[in-house]
Amino acid sequence: MAGPGGGGLRPLRRLVSQLSHSAPWVAPHRPAAFYSTAITSAKVEVNGVHLHYQQTGEGNHVILLLPGMLGSGETDFGPQLKSLNKQLFTLVAWDPRGYGKSIPPARDFPLDFFERDAKDAIDLMQTLKFKKFSLLGWSDGGITALIAAAKYPDLIHKMVVWGANANVTEEDVKLYNGIRDISKWSEKTRKPMEAMYGLEYLSKTCSAWVDGISQFIHRPDGSICQSSLPHIKCPTLIIHGAKDPLVPRFHPEYIHKHIANSRLLFFPEGKHNLHLRFAEEFNELVENFLL
Repeated sequence: MAGPGGGGLRPLRRLVSQLSHSAPWVAPHRPAAFYSTAITSAKVEVNGVHLHYQQTGEGNHVILLLPGMLGSGETDFGPQLKSLNKQLFTLVAWDPRGYGKSIPPARDFPLDFFERDAKDAIDLMQTLKFKKFSLLGWSDGGITALIAAAKYPDLIHKMVVWGANANVTEEDVKLYNGIRDISKWSEKTRKPMEAMYGLEYLSKTCSAWVDGISQFIHRPDGSICQSSLPHIKCPTLIIHGAKDPLVPRFHPEYIHKHIANSRLLFFPEGKHNLHLRFAEEFNELVENFLL
């Protein structure tokens, strides 16, 4: 639930310079597109459900993109599927069960729904015969990525997460209840979701999500995946929008503190959907980190 902000390549160069102090920032080379840029869609059966995914690119470095609450590859990662380097990367953007085109089943939120999503995501990639891959996880997809990286360390090359949290606080529960009523969402945020789901399913599932994410407040320290963080071994980049209205700053700072091989970078004008609002800057930052 984000709004506009400032940007440009100069802030990006400063961010990238933090990733590699020994080398100047250089934009990734993009040769002529003699390789395929088409985005294909398919479904495959995984753990008793038919999961939908989109795939594009022909690179040796495989990336799984994990969407946020109510999200799908189509709604959450358009600029990444279109513009990340398709010669260097193969991109797979999945729709978790009950989201996007992975319906049926209807989405539900048992206490282990993040662990279920993590297993589905990993098993999807195994079904598609990808032996090792990197993770790009946004919001809920970032939480799923953290759990997957901790549980399946031998399968994960690198990871980028943004808008994620490892626990739920009373402050968070208040923020979640603030988005329960979809009629209060901005039209720009609501319209693509309405087109995907219809008003009834969108409203019902959003409310169910608020209840589902809020139930972690009853766990010790409100933990979602705190105990998983020390088990993450892959190089990890944590990105955070300094003006994110949904995820306070202490969440990425906690994640960074508890993942040994991690780096934390802020987009000063970024909000929750910084990868959409600042797509060019975000994509180049991610490419530099993954390569």
